Amino acid sequence: MPGPGHPVMIGDRVAAVLGAKVAGVTALGTGAGGSGVYRVSLLSGETVFAKSYQGEAPGFLAAEAAGLRWLREADGAPVPEVLGECEDLLVTGFITPGRPTPAGAEAFGRELATMHARGAQSFGAAWPGYIGALSMDNTESDDWAAFYTERRVLPYLRAAVRRGALDLDQASLVERVCGRIEELAGPPELPARLHGDLWAGNVQWDVRGRAWLIDPAAHGGHRETDLAMMALFETPLLETTLAAYDEVHPLEDGWRERVALHQLHPLLVHAALFGGSYGEQAVAAARQYL
Repeated sequence: MPGPGHPVMIGDRVAAVLGAKVAGVTALGTGAGGSGVYRVSLLSGETVFAKSYQGEAPGFLAAEAAGLRWLREADGAPVPEVLGECEDLLVTGFITPGRPTPAGAEAFGRELATMHARGAQSFGAAWPGYIGALSMDNTESDDWAAFYTERRVLPYLRAAVRRGALDLDQASLVERVCGRIEELAGPPELPARLHGDLWAGNVQWDVRGRAWLIDPAAHGGHRETDLAMMALFETPLLETTLAAYDEVHPLEDGWRERVALHQLHPLLVHAALFGGSYGEQAVAAARQYL
């Protein structure tokens, strides 16, 4: 009998969730958290995207769905529509892959700025979060410095140490930066509506060269965090995007000097997940502020 990730079973489950007849299913590989991802053709002629999660993290797909809906509400950068969901299946609109263009990168900068500027009620979110396969504490706060250190840096620093990606002396350097976060953070910012995991793979360019946001770890945060993630795992035509962003939602002076500060979070997440050189990169980023 086909397993839960078999295309036949995926087709049956998508049909049940959408109340539609399925014509065919194509496996596309593996997504975040080990989820299976699929292109599903409906008899109506429509194509949808399905993600199946068989892991043990409760609410993994529910968190993604909540983030997609929340980002889509901003009417900024385009986000696929959530068409249906259950505990272990998420169905969204399908983005036909294309290539980035300068015009698309400019539009993306303006749209991302609009999304950020729509804001959030606090730093954090009203739903439990995940980044990749790791849980992410979204407990809401009005204090960005405390939120960033206590919920975005230190939990993954501890996990990276347990993995052996950093030793205790190296971890102490990151902790020292956390102790100085308020003086390093620059001018105060209102909570921005963040994607939260904005590396190049989560910016999907369509056949018209337009950039769509997928696989969010969405929450209210500091907008420079999204931009720092884009620089760490560089999105195509990044400087074009940043210039257009700055025209719509001007960045504060010195923001480029703070990029490594905001990269501590994704670097430590990667150190906790994959080990390798990410721990050393996190330490190098921290040293810039000591």
